[in-house]
Amino acid sequence: MKLTSKGRYAVMALVDLAKFNNINPVSLRDISLRQGISLDYLEQIFSKLRKKEIVQSVRGTQGGYVLNKKMKEIKLTNIFDAVDEKVKTVQCKKESKKGCNGKLTKCVTHNLWDELESHINNFFEQKTLEDLVKEKNEKRI
Repeated sequence: MKLTSKGRYAVMALVDLAKFNNINPVSLRDISLRQGISLDYLEQIFSKLRKKEIVQSVRGTQGGYVLNKKMKEIKLTNIFDAVDEKVKTVQCKKESKKGCNGKLTKCVTHNLWDELESHINNFFEQKTLEDLVKEKNEKRI
């Protein structure tokens, strides 16, 4: 199981945005510089986040992005969904009788990986943007 950089960067960028969002809209350029993420890539990610109404853009000289919801309402699953990130531990579909190995039956460890996927997705469903911002601030001591 592997998250792509798109999913990881979306979470990083939103934590950054949430951290600096309290005064003015945050520019993607600032996020790019602080997090070391390409500005072009951030523009693609934020376009998707905006379409899913996780963020909204503010135009003007002091423009940028702000969260469209409260941090505690934004779950990691919402972020991954917005950027088309799927957390999968197996290649085959649950409803398919055919396995990932190309055979007519699923492999002997299929249920193990399927259960792991459920645990991972449940974990991401429980974690919010607020949890990550608090975690970051608490570890600064």
